Amino acid sequence: MSEITNIALDAMGGDYAPVEMVKGAVDAIQKESAMKVFLVGQEDKINEELGKYQYNKEQIEVVPASEVIETAEPPVAAIRTKKDSSIVVGLKLVKEEKADAFVSAGSSGAVLAGGQLLVGRIKGVERPPLAPLIPTEKGVSLLIDCGANVDARPSHLVQFAQMGSIYMENVVGIKKPRVAI
Repeated sequence: MSEITNIALDAMGGDYAPVEMVKGAVDAIQKESAMKVFLVGQEDKINEELGKYQYNKEQIEVVPASEVIETAEPPVAAIRTKKDSSIVVGLKLVKEEKADAFVSAGSSGAVLAGGQLLVGRIKGVERPPLAPLIPTEKGVSLLIDCGANVDARPSHLVQFAQMGSIYMENVVGIKKPRVAI
């Protein structure tokens, strides 16, 4: 029997939340039996959406969070003042090792700030970068540090390149990925 992967999902982040987040969670667990999703956010709205689906109730759990961090809010201030936001509550699930990962389509600045303030960095990582996968004609590229750091030092760039290379090889499956500035 395989180990269960526990994912905390910010149900209130992004466009059309929580409709699309709930839809995505149900779709994910139907494709992956070794997954549990914690939908974090406004309980009544999430449950209303969940009521539209047939799914394994053991694979989705609603975790209440009454507040939402909006994209335009200053990230650090929002993390510090909105303690019951879906982002803060979701990141705390990771910190407490109840979830293996946190996913949000909400404020990327708040996720990055909250990740550092609440969860912490991996030992040896000087600065975490935002790193989205970008579709290309030949597959995908990883765009590391897409505007999160305005004053990256040379040592940060080296670490970004190393982390990106490791990610592309071990997660995406590209052997000896090309790294460029």
